[in-house]
Amino acid sequence: MESKTARLTLLIDPAKKEAFERLCAAQDLTPSQVVRQLIRDYLTRHGVSYVPSGARGSRATTRAPAGEGEPHPPGAARAKPRQRR
Repeated sequence: MESKTARLTLLIDPAKKEAFERLCAAQDLTPSQVVRQLIRDYLTRHGVSYVPSGARGSRATTRAPAGEGEPHPPGAARAKPRQRR
């Protein structure tokens, strides 16, 4: 499990933000879950390796072979849904 300790701040058009939040809610996902998945996919697509911050003592890295990693169509984020309690 990744440690969620870093914050990313970005500027976005208010109408786009609202549409994004509505879509996330309709898919029972938080905007943060979707953005984290988009970042993981982007890193993989570009062959960037990293060790998740929660992988203590692990030597596992994430790396896509050169040329692999297809972009997803708009709205096709594959974030895992939240579990309800």
